[in-house]
Amino acid sequence: MTVFVDADACPVKAEVREVATRHDVPVKMVANGGLRPDPHPLVEMVYVPEGPDAADIWIASQAGPGDIVVTSDMPLAARAVEAGAQVLKPNGEALTARNVGEALALRDLMTDLRAADPFRQGGGKPFSRQDRSRFREALERALRRAKEARP
Repeated sequence: MTVFVDADACPVKAEVREVATRHDVPVKMVANGGLRPDPHPLVEMVYVPEGPDAADIWIASQAGPGDIVVTSDMPLAARAVEAGAQVLKPNGEALTARNVGEALALRDLMTDLRAADPFRQGGGKPFSRQDRSRFREALERALRRAKEARP
């Protein structure tokens, strides 16, 4: 059991470290660089080469049943779900086989809308303390489920 974090722009790295280390579960923070090593022995920094989707490709090749993937990237989420991993977005939303297809379709629709209207402004709502709290609770639940499912 490992928690894989798509770490380049992840706003909940500290929460992952806190919850996973309390459960004594290893964490792999995967990034293109620019992140400092974490001194905790359960947290490993994995630096992948620069390039589009290099971190996503590495995580997708490693994650499987019993693992947890933390990402906002919908194609990575879909691949991780397909591989049997639990997937959490940084706001605590779980992505499963039931909803990841819809999330991927919404992402594609929004990409098309932005491409069609170059003056379209805005992004998502700001990341809040409530999002952090929901994420912490969701990761706690995911880790408990993963531990219960172990043979």
